[in-house]
Amino acid sequence: MSGIFLPDIEEETKIQEKPPGGPWKVVLWDDNEHTYDYVIEMLMDVCSMDAETAFYHALEVDVEKKTIVFTGEFEHAEHIHDRIINYGPDPRMKESKGSMTATLEQN
Repeated sequence: MSGIFLPDIEEETKIQEKPPGGPWKVVLWDDNEHTYDYVIEMLMDVCSMDAETAFYHALEVDVEKKTIVFTGEFEHAEHIHDRIINYGPDPRMKESKGSMTATLEQN
């Protein structure tokens, strides 16, 4: 190709990595007003988890007192958070007066 001059371009490209799943997380907190069955069913419904994964989170929230049940973009994390805190009481326990506690946090 005559008449066209293309200079050599050496440019360093930096890729900024995001945390896996996005910058927001939903943390589920332990309490004594919900059964394992409630936690498992709620996580399967709200977070579309399979039974094994939901059981793992139910165990983790019981032992560690919290578990991260979702990481992702803000709008999706906010939706998951809202569904958890509005899920309602555990019908298996008279002491259960409402939903579990969850927080929406930045990674």
